[in-house]
Amino acid sequence: MNTTYVTLLSKKGMKELKKSIATLEHRQKHTIAELRDLDKIDNHDQRLSRIEKLAQLETIEAELDDKRKIVSTARLYPRKRDAFKVALGSVVDLIDASGRMVSYTIVDSVEANPSDGRISANSPLGQSLIGKTIKDTVEWGSHLRPMSMQLIAIK
Repeated sequence: MNTTYVTLLSKKGMKELKKSIATLEHRQKHTIAELRDLDKIDNHDQRLSRIEKLAQLETIEAELDDKRKIVSTARLYPRKRDAFKVALGSVVDLIDASGRMVSYTIVDSVEANPSDGRISANSPLGQSLIGKTIKDTVEWGSHLRPMSMQLIAIK
């Protein structure tokens, strides 16, 4: 069975992913050039440096391969989203018990960055938000430390 997983990304997420690929490709070329230079020298320290560079190149190429696979199946969020229910790509405004308001964009885990206001739909808060409507109370966390906020807007 050949099932292809489609990753839905925002325009910002797609741009960041492509930029990350370009950066990795540059690092890959630079590391390969360093390896060529190390091939010309044959002492013990240089051989150790070569082993380290090969490991570094392997890591870069693995990350590059992963990101290329993601971008090959990535699609942008649909322009039209239901403004009445939270879904992937929704921007939500929440207010906590102390009256503090926060805004989050619900994204795929590939582009999640909570410090930038993008939370994964797979995170505890993200899972609690999916399918909710305005004025719903969103609850997540453990029994020892439950958290809750009220959903006040979906954009």
